[in-house]
Amino acid sequence: MDGAARAGVRPMKLTRAAAPFRLAAVAALAAAASPARAQTAGDLRDGIAAFNRALDSATRHMDNAATLALWEDDGVSLLPSTKPIAGKAAIAEFLTRVTAGNPGAQMQTFELECFDIQGSGAWASEWCTEHQVVAFANGKRFDGRGKMLLVLHRGADGAWRLHTEMWNQAD
Repeated sequence: MDGAARAGVRPMKLTRAAAPFRLAAVAALAAAASPARAQTAGDLRDGIAAFNRALDSATRHMDNAATLALWEDDGVSLLPSTKPIAGKAAIAEFLTRVTAGNPGAQMQTFELECFDIQGSGAWASEWCTEHQVVAFANGKRFDGRGKMLLVLHRGADGAWRLHTEMWNQAD
């Protein structure tokens, strides 16, 4: 008795008519596993670096539309002392509320440094440190530092987008 039979798996009999489908499936699996199609560590780093540049630019310019474009539809933001913000619509509402509540605010400084990119297929993670200084119209300033954990997902278009972010405030 072979291993498959012992495990209760019965081999499937293929008719001649099924052979083209089996060959097509084998060809598709081989193409997907080929080194030419596999994502290299360099591809992963380059893709995440492009995402990080877009995040940096959107944040520096306080551009809500550009920031929202970096999110997946079912993304979740986990900010300190805030209930989870789930879904792109809720994230858009949050960004609009923050912007409307702080007219004339300007980003003076934004520093983002990310580390330890890990990836598997269409998923990746990294952690980052950030420092931002925002000047408000009333003369006050926000000088904040934090750490972030980002979980990213690569869409069908090849672009990496935020699926989950988790922040904490830290010096």
